[in-house]
Amino acid sequence: MNLSELTGNELVQVLAALSNPHRLRVVAAVADKPNYVSRLARELGISRPLLQVHLRKLETAGLVTSSIEVSEDGKAMKFYRVVPFALDLTPSSVIMLAETITIATDGKA
Repeated sequence: MNLSELTGNELVQVLAALSNPHRLRVVAAVADKPNYVSRLARELGISRPLLQVHLRKLETAGLVTSSIEVSEDGKAMKFYRVVPFALDLTPSSVIMLAETITIATDGKA
């Protein structure tokens, strides 16, 4: 994912996803190698339900992707991987993307 591929609304979603310290730690934890929910929860010291909330937010923003893999003992495990991204934010890129932001009538982007 590159900045040039995003709309203003998508950029807002990506920045919102990355603005949480837990989600930053999740991205860092799966940046080098895929990992599954139970192991990630143990490594990060957070509950699986909370981790799954953060993973859904990251996946919705397009920052991580998931796949189901079957272990040797037959257990289905959901692995998460980082989607490569580079966001070179500059004032001019913000101006350009701001023109594509749509704001709903309830005031939410």
